[in-house]
Amino acid sequence: MPLTVLSDSDIRSLLLSLTKADIEVLQHNLSEALHDYSTGTQETTSACSANQPHRISMPADNDQTTLFMPASTSTSRGIKIVTISCPDTPSHEPSLSKLSIDSPRSPSSPRSSSPAPGSPSTRSSHSSIPTISHTPSFASSQSTIPTPSTPPTTSSPLSLPTQPTTPHGSLTLFTATGHPYALLSAPTLTAFRTALASTLILSKRTTVHSLLLFGAGLQAQWHIRLALLLRGPDIHHIDIVNRSFARAKQIMHDFYTAPSWAALRDANPKLKFSILSAEYGEYARLLKEHVRKADAIFCCTPSTAPLFPAEFLTSTEGRKKGRYLCMIGSYRPHMLELHPDILRQAVAAHAPHKHHHHKHADPGGVIVVDSLEACMKEAGEIIQAGVSPDKLVELGELLMVKKASMREVEMGVGEGEKGLRRWLVGGNVVYKSVGVGLMDVCVGEDLVKVAGERGVGTVVEGF
Repeated sequence: MPLTVLSDSDIRSLLLSLTKADIEVLQHNLSEALHDYSTGTQETTSACSANQPHRISMPADNDQTTLFMPASTSTSRGIKIVTISCPDTPSHEPSLSKLSIDSPRSPSSPRSSSPAPGSPSTRSSHSSIPTISHTPSFASSQSTIPTPSTPPTTSSPLSLPTQPTTPHGSLTLFTATGHPYALLSAPTLTAFRTALASTLILSKRTTVHSLLLFGAGLQAQWHIRLALLLRGPDIHHIDIVNRSFARAKQIMHDFYTAPSWAALRDANPKLKFSILSAEYGEYARLLKEHVRKADAIFCCTPSTAPLFPAEFLTSTEGRKKGRYLCMIGSYRPHMLELHPDILRQAVAAHAPHKHHHHKHADPGGVIVVDSLEACMKEAGEIIQAGVSPDKLVELGELLMVKKASMREVEMGVGEGEKGLRRWLVGGNVVYKSVGVGLMDVCVGEDLVKVAGERGVGTVVEGF
């Protein structure tokens, strides 16, 4: 039987060639697989959660961890094996009390929000040229690590791990009878399938004018690309918050110069970028502005402390606007990107006849997750917020079965499907993903098929 081998460059070139229609087909197939995962049984589908073993973690040297992720669909079996740098549980984190524009600065940081002389900054009135904002580094006091009983403090991009966290490894696919038929490199595949799932909800949102991304790695890059492919004309601003100015600048540079982004450039001539780094400017003030104006926030960092204060979103001012909050960077109990108070507010019970002096966005009452079982074991935000399983709804269940609306009808409260739709398209929707092997196998299957049709990759006959 022939074996198709797709290197990371093969996968990248293949993915960069995909159109909006191609992405929508892949999303449909992934939705179907996640639906089977959440609602299927062993009698009806091989993709049900009962047939998806939990991933195995094996410690390695130099703070590395190797993950073994087996999974199956109705047509394939597969296992992804990746090694990733894992941030240790920190002994100290920055204190929110020092996160202010008057905080002490490092010797290289200026007193004002203007870039230092000679720093890489550009400003232009031309609509297609980006605006780059610099932010200061800052000193901070110390506090204990986040636990369910100890409120976590807020991190800055400076507190993120210094080692690369891109997973390295491969996905092997087998037929239903056990014959290997494909070997795929994992780094770009992993980032793409994560973004493919995250943007399922983004596709349904009414307002997506302003996107905010924390991080500038592969995950952030693919979230930006898929967002623009799916909702390009609706997106006016993309703000990137990252520890390294240079890495974030590369994303922006690629958008404005790389041939692979030409179609998206032409389709979005008025799109503006801004970069908020930990090097210059008034970080706390600018961060608050970015968070408050965002319609969708994608957290793509392996952070061990919240990326911004909960008050930015939990206060009266922060709750006036509905947002899509997506957390995909943290994947262990001690890691988290959003403050637990944000999740607690999202699932808090609200009296049906309670009136507010200010208009608040619909909180929904649940957290959307890729896998209930995996998130209860691995998602630091879920664990530290003390969110119970009945407050979680799986993505496949939400998009296909609409469990939340049925629950409202059964309880005799709310507006059923109408209320669910209003929340999904305009309310505060929080999505947490730790990644499940089913996503890799499902997307991997489709990419092997497309690669065969387009003549991409290497085929080993008689393997």
